[in-house]
Amino acid sequence: MVSNVRARLLNAAAPGRDSGYVLYWAQMNRRVEANHALAFAIEKANACQLPLLVYEALTNTYRAANDRIHTFVLEGVPEFQKRVEALGAGYAFYLRRRKSDSNRTLYELAKRAALIVTDDYPCFIGADHNARIPAKIGIPYYAVDASCVTPMASYPKREWAAYTMRPKVHRLLPEHLLPFSMPKLEHRWREARPAWHTPVDNIGQLVESCEIDHSVKPSISYTGGRLAAERHLREFVEKRIGRYSAERNSPSNHATSELSPYLHFGQIGALEVALASSACPEFMEELIVRRELAFNFARHCAEPDRLSALPEWAQLTLHKHAKDRREHMYSQDAFEQARTHDSLWNACQKEMLLRGRIHGYYRMYWGKKIIEWSPTHQTAQDTMLYLHDKYALDGRDPNTYTSVLWCFGLHDRPWGERPVFGTIRYMGYDGMKRKTDVPAYIQEIEYLERMGKDPFRR
Repeated sequence: MVSNVRARLLNAAAPGRDSGYVLYWAQMNRRVEANHALAFAIEKANACQLPLLVYEALTNTYRAANDRIHTFVLEGVPEFQKRVEALGAGYAFYLRRRKSDSNRTLYELAKRAALIVTDDYPCFIGADHNARIPAKIGIPYYAVDASCVTPMASYPKREWAAYTMRPKVHRLLPEHLLPFSMPKLEHRWREARPAWHTPVDNIGQLVESCEIDHSVKPSISYTGGRLAAERHLREFVEKRIGRYSAERNSPSNHATSELSPYLHFGQIGALEVALASSACPEFMEELIVRRELAFNFARHCAEPDRLSALPEWAQLTLHKHAKDRREHMYSQDAFEQARTHDSLWNACQKEMLLRGRIHGYYRMYWGKKIIEWSPTHQTAQDTMLYLHDKYALDGRDPNTYTSVLWCFGLHDRPWGERPVFGTIRYMGYDGMKRKTDVPAYIQEIEYLERMGKDPFRR
């Protein structure tokens, strides 16, 4: 059974009467495997002696809706549908193309549902839905944590750094880092799909028909969906994990998992990745301790995308150095178009423009330089979030907000004082050149830009 610590009942409504099914709304975890929310929905369906209907949707009103994000999500739909139906559940997908199209499909489905199960997610659109909808829905509404290896609810308060989070995580791992099996659904789905169900076949045409930003093209490197996620995990474990500890900070060595887009969209689960990668403690530190520290931050911080969420020491030093002179200053447009004096920074930005993500270590440098070259600290944060929202396949995520604020001192400590940064950690070009192969990285990104394809990814 799914642990009660993972599930929250978000309203006090009574179960629907004369119901036809239990409804699982796959908002953030768009997969069958190791999905605690789907498992919880199956358990509820069996207890109610009802079939299960899985509902997935893609709207056009989320922040920075564009071709890249739409394509990545749609690429995952056919395989998700296939595996849901193999369980014996029903599946319905709704693509809201125009802003004038109906936005009430969930409420329509709720009229015949005994209850709703969905994903517990601490930020962005999932958190917004889970805050607004339960009071309107009229039936029980459960949110289940299927994103973390150790449940978010295991940490009742905000943790301030990895060193406070780490021992708590390791105490819980024996209970939660275990193979997961999906319960068997006892009552098969036998009804027709709703009339508004959207078949996903020609993805290019579907994306083109949507009222979204068509200027952000699909990633040249990453294909969405469960099959692609499984391939990335398999290749990491079989070919790269042995080099991860020594080479992970140098992107031209291609030693990382590159699973962050798939984790963000729930096309693969952190538990699956952890079980496959448990022999590498350095990777487990990033995947579980650091990632779940980010989820803890987003869950317990009212505004995880604001500088006011920083620890007091960081806010004080930023205030002290707010009016320091900047040697270089760039507009948001200049940053977006990678027009700075720094060839390494430009390459980092171009990687996000082309691939839809930046290597984790180089993203720290990318963020630090935006601070150094922006007129204010708030402008710097606004620029980072704008660029992540628009271009990053792993953006709009607890890790995004945490990584951006880490550049300003979150989950870090004071360092030596200097202009603009105060006592916040500084990163410079010379240090990056000493520690990593900067020329090889720049050369690789130049090749991607010139050729428009990525021979380093499939």
